[in-house]
Amino acid sequence: MGGCMGTSRGGSGSTGDPESSGGPNTVSVGRNQPLKSDKQKWKSDIPLTEGQLRSKRDEFWDTAPAFEGRKEIWDALKAAAYALETGDHTLAQAIVDGASISLPNGTLMDCYDELGNRYQLPVYVLSSPTNLIEEVSESDTATDSESVSTGPETLVKLRLSTGKDLKLSVRTTDTVLKVKRKIQTEEGIDPSRQRWFFSGRLLSDKMKIEDCKIPKGFVVQVIVSGSHPHTPVDS
Repeated sequence: MGGCMGTSRGGSGSTGDPESSGGPNTVSVGRNQPLKSDKQKWKSDIPLTEGQLRSKRDEFWDTAPAFEGRKEIWDALKAAAYALETGDHTLAQAIVDGASISLPNGTLMDCYDELGNRYQLPVYVLSSPTNLIEEVSESDTATDSESVSTGPETLVKLRLSTGKDLKLSVRTTDTVLKVKRKIQTEEGIDPSRQRWFFSGRLLSDKMKIEDCKIPKGFVVQVIVSGSHPHTPVDS
Protein backbone atom coordinates (compact mmCIF):
# COMPACT_ATOMS: atom_id res chain seq x y z
CA MET A 1 0.00 0.00 0.00
CA GLY A 2 1.43 3.36 -0.89
CA GLY A 3 4.64 3.87 -2.79
CA CYS A 4 6.35 5.98 -5.39
CA MET A 5 4.70 6.12 -8.79
CA GLY A 6 7.59 7.87 -10.56
CA THR A 7 5.09 10.22 -12.21
CA SER A 8 6.22 13.61 -13.48
CA ARG A 9 4.32 16.60 -12.18
CA GLY A 10 4.12 17.91 -15.70
CA GLY A 11 2.83 14.63 -17.10
CA SER A 12 -0.60 13.06 -17.31
CA GLY A 13 -3.12 12.95 -14.47
CA SER A 14 -2.85 10.94 -11.30
CA THR A 15 -2.92 7.18 -11.60
CA GLY A 16 -3.89 6.54 -7.97
CA ASP A 17 -7.41 6.15 -6.68
CA PRO A 18 -8.93 8.78 -4.37
CA GLU A 19 -8.64 6.54 -1.31
CA SER A 20 -4.88 6.01 -1.63
CA SER A 21 -4.01 9.49 -2.82
CA GLY A 22 -6.03 11.40 -0.24
CA GLY A 23 -8.03 13.47 -2.74
CA PRO A 24 -9.82 13.48 -6.11
CA ASN A 25 -7.70 12.96 -9.21
CA THR A 26 -8.96 16.23 -10.68
CA VAL A 27 -6.77 18.31 -8.34
CA SER A 28 -3.88 19.94 -10.20
CA VAL A 29 -0.53 18.49 -9.16
CA GLY A 30 1.24 21.71 -10.11
CA ARG A 31 -0.02 23.71 -7.10
CA ASN A 32 1.57 23.24 -3.70
CA GLN A 33 -0.60 23.57 -0.59
CA PRO A 34 0.30 23.89 3.11
CA LEU A 35 0.21 20.68 5.12
CA LYS A 36 -3.16 20.24 6.79
CA SER A 37 -2.98 19.88 10.56
CA ASP A 38 -6.04 17.66 10.98
CA LYS A 39 -5.49 13.92 11.23
CA GLN A 40 -7.03 11.54 8.72
CA LYS A 41 -9.95 9.63 10.24
CA TRP A 42 -10.37 6.06 9.06
CA LYS A 43 -11.62 2.67 10.16
CA SER A 44 -9.70 -0.53 9.59
CA ASP A 45 -11.54 -3.34 7.81
CA ILE A 46 -9.89 -5.74 10.25
CA PRO A 47 -9.50 -4.23 13.77
CA LEU A 48 -5.84 -3.84 14.72
CA THR A 49 -4.06 -3.73 18.05
CA GLU A 50 -1.49 -1.01 18.66
CA GLY A 51 1.29 -3.56 18.19
CA GLN A 52 -0.14 -4.79 14.89
CA LEU A 53 -0.47 -1.22 13.65
CA ARG A 54 3.14 -0.50 14.63
CA SER A 55 4.35 -3.64 12.82
CA LYS A 56 2.35 -2.67 9.74
CA ARG A 57 3.95 0.77 9.76
CA ASP A 58 7.44 -0.62 10.31
CA GLU A 59 6.97 -3.00 7.39
CA PHE A 60 5.95 -0.12 5.11
CA TRP A 61 8.84 2.15 6.09
CA ASP A 62 11.34 -0.74 5.87
CA THR A 63 10.30 -1.47 2.29
CA ALA A 64 9.39 2.03 1.05
CA PRO A 65 12.91 2.91 -0.22
CA ALA A 66 12.67 -0.13 -2.52
CA PHE A 67 10.13 1.81 -4.60
CA GLU A 68 11.24 4.23 -7.28
CA GLY A 69 11.62 7.20 -4.96
CA ARG A 70 14.67 8.73 -3.31
CA LYS A 71 15.65 7.42 0.12
CA GLU A 72 16.19 10.89 1.56
CA ILE A 73 12.62 11.83 0.59
CA TRP A 74 11.24 8.66 2.19
CA ASP A 75 13.19 9.48 5.36
CA ALA A 76 11.78 13.02 5.35
CA LEU A 77 8.24 11.74 4.82
CA LYS A 78 8.64 9.29 7.72
CA ALA A 79 9.87 12.06 10.02
CA ALA A 80 7.08 14.40 8.92
CA ALA A 81 4.43 11.70 9.40
CA TYR A 82 5.67 11.04 12.95
CA ALA A 83 5.75 14.75 13.78
CA LEU A 84 2.24 15.23 12.42
CA GLU A 85 0.78 12.31 14.37
CA THR A 86 2.37 13.51 17.60
CA GLY A 87 0.81 16.94 17.13
CA ASP A 88 3.89 18.89 16.01
CA HIS A 89 2.44 20.38 12.82
CA THR A 90 5.06 23.14 12.67
CA LEU A 91 7.90 20.61 12.63
CA ALA A 92 6.12 18.46 10.04
CA GLN A 93 5.69 21.48 7.74
CA ALA A 94 9.34 22.46 8.24
CA ILE A 95 10.49 18.95 7.29
CA VAL A 96 8.34 18.99 4.16
CA ASP A 97 9.60 22.44 3.15
CA GLY A 98 13.21 21.54 3.87
CA ALA A 99 13.02 18.49 1.60
CA SER A 100 11.27 20.51 -1.17
CA ILE A 101 8.25 18.22 -1.08
CA SER A 102 5.10 19.51 -2.81
CA LEU A 103 1.63 18.67 -1.48
CA PRO A 104 -1.04 19.24 -4.17
CA ASN A 105 -3.77 18.14 -1.73
CA GLY A 106 -2.20 19.42 1.49
CA THR A 107 -1.65 15.88 2.74
CA LEU A 108 1.26 13.44 2.93
CA MET A 109 -0.88 10.79 1.28
CA ASP A 110 -0.06 12.25 -2.14
CA CYS A 111 3.09 14.31 -2.70
CA TYR A 112 5.99 15.00 -5.07
CA ASP A 113 9.69 15.71 -4.78
CA GLU A 114 11.46 18.48 -6.70
CA LEU A 115 12.28 16.06 -9.53
CA GLY A 116 8.60 15.30 -10.07
CA ASN A 117 8.59 11.81 -8.52
CA ARG A 118 5.29 10.97 -6.88
CA TYR A 119 5.02 9.45 -3.41
CA GLN A 120 1.88 7.99 -1.85
CA LEU A 121 1.60 7.14 1.83
CA PRO A 122 -1.09 4.80 3.17
CA VAL A 123 -3.38 6.31 5.77
CA TYR A 124 -2.26 3.86 8.47
CA VAL A 125 1.20 5.49 8.72
CA LEU A 126 -0.39 8.90 9.32
CA SER A 127 -2.98 8.17 12.01
CA SER A 128 -4.50 5.39 14.08
CA PRO A 129 -7.83 3.83 13.10
CA THR A 130 -10.94 4.77 15.03
CA ASN A 131 -11.44 1.09 15.94
CA LEU A 132 -7.95 0.47 17.39
CA ILE A 133 -7.97 -2.41 19.89
CA GLU A 134 -6.44 -2.03 23.35
CA GLU A 135 -3.70 -4.58 24.14
CA VAL A 136 -4.20 -4.70 27.91
CA SER A 137 -5.92 -8.09 27.88
CA GLU A 138 -3.07 -9.71 25.94
CA SER A 139 -0.46 -8.40 28.36
CA ASP A 140 -2.47 -9.53 31.37
CA THR A 141 -2.92 -12.99 29.88
CA ALA A 142 0.77 -13.26 29.12
CA THR A 143 1.69 -12.14 32.63
CA ASP A 144 -0.58 -14.76 34.18
CA SER A 145 0.94 -17.53 32.07
CA GLU A 146 4.51 -16.41 32.83
CA SER A 147 4.08 -17.01 36.56
CA VAL A 148 3.58 -20.75 35.98
CA SER A 149 6.39 -21.44 33.47
CA THR A 150 7.68 -24.88 34.52
CA GLY A 151 9.15 -26.35 31.33
CA PRO A 152 12.76 -27.53 30.94
CA GLU A 153 15.46 -24.93 30.38
CA THR A 154 16.90 -24.30 26.93
CA LEU A 155 19.26 -21.81 25.29
CA VAL A 156 17.89 -19.35 22.72
CA LYS A 157 20.20 -17.50 20.36
CA LEU A 158 19.01 -14.12 19.11
CA ARG A 159 20.50 -11.71 16.57
CA LEU A 160 19.30 -8.12 17.01
CA SER A 161 19.06 -5.77 14.05
CA THR A 162 21.25 -3.42 16.12
CA GLY A 163 24.12 -5.81 15.37
CA LYS A 164 24.29 -7.52 18.74
CA ASP A 165 23.96 -11.27 19.37
CA LEU A 166 22.40 -12.62 22.57
CA LYS A 167 22.17 -16.01 24.24
CA LEU A 168 19.41 -16.36 26.81
CA SER A 169 18.56 -19.24 29.10
CA VAL A 170 14.77 -19.68 29.05
CA ARG A 171 12.16 -22.29 29.76
CA THR A 172 10.38 -23.98 26.88
CA THR A 173 7.03 -22.93 28.36
CA ASP A 174 8.04 -19.23 28.49
CA THR A 175 6.15 -17.01 26.09
CA VAL A 176 7.92 -14.91 23.48
CA LEU A 177 6.70 -11.83 25.37
CA LYS A 178 8.41 -13.02 28.56
CA VAL A 179 11.72 -13.44 26.74
CA LYS A 180 11.25 -10.02 25.14
CA ARG A 181 11.04 -8.62 28.65
CA LYS A 182 14.32 -10.34 29.49
CA ILE A 183 15.85 -8.51 26.53
CA GLN A 184 14.35 -5.30 27.89
CA THR A 185 16.02 -5.94 31.24
CA GLU A 186 19.42 -6.59 29.66
CA GLU A 187 19.39 -4.23 26.67
CA GLY A 188 16.73 -1.63 27.48
CA ILE A 189 14.66 -2.47 24.39
CA ASP A 190 10.93 -2.29 25.05
CA PRO A 191 9.00 -5.43 23.97
CA SER A 192 6.79 -3.29 21.72
CA ARG A 193 9.88 -2.40 19.67
CA GLN A 194 10.88 -6.05 19.12
CA ARG A 195 9.68 -8.20 16.23
CA TRP A 196 10.88 -11.82 16.25
CA PHE A 197 11.32 -13.79 13.04
CA PHE A 198 12.37 -17.39 12.51
CA SER A 199 12.47 -19.08 9.09
CA GLY A 200 10.63 -16.09 7.62
CA ARG A 201 7.79 -16.41 10.15
CA LEU A 202 6.74 -13.73 12.63
CA LEU A 203 6.62 -15.13 16.19
CA SER A 204 3.74 -13.66 18.17
CA ASP A 205 3.97 -12.62 21.82
CA LYS A 206 1.60 -15.35 22.97
CA MET A 207 3.61 -18.21 21.43
CA LYS A 208 5.57 -20.44 23.77
CA ILE A 209 9.21 -21.12 22.98
CA GLU A 210 8.46 -24.80 22.51
CA ASP A 211 5.81 -23.93 19.91
CA CYS A 212 8.28 -21.84 17.88
CA LYS A 213 10.05 -25.05 16.77
CA ILE A 214 13.55 -23.55 16.91
CA PRO A 215 16.19 -26.28 16.40
CA LYS A 216 19.20 -26.24 18.74
CA GLY A 217 21.88 -23.83 17.58
CA PHE A 218 19.62 -21.88 15.20
CA VAL A 219 19.26 -18.10 15.50
CA VAL A 220 16.10 -16.00 15.92
CA GLN A 221 16.19 -12.66 14.09
CA VAL A 222 14.97 -9.72 16.21
CA ILE A 223 14.06 -6.56 14.30
CA VAL A 224 14.28 -3.55 16.61
CA SER A 225 12.18 -0.58 15.51
CA GLY A 226 12.89 3.03 16.42
CA SER A 227 16.20 4.71 17.03
CA HIS A 228 15.81 5.97 20.60
CA PRO A 229 17.26 3.58 23.20
CA HIS A 230 15.26 2.89 26.34
CA THR A 231 16.72 2.85 29.83
CA PRO A 232 17.07 -0.75 31.09
CA VAL A 233 14.51 -1.72 33.68
CA ASP A 234 15.34 -3.27 37.01
CA SER A 235 15.02 -7.00 37.37
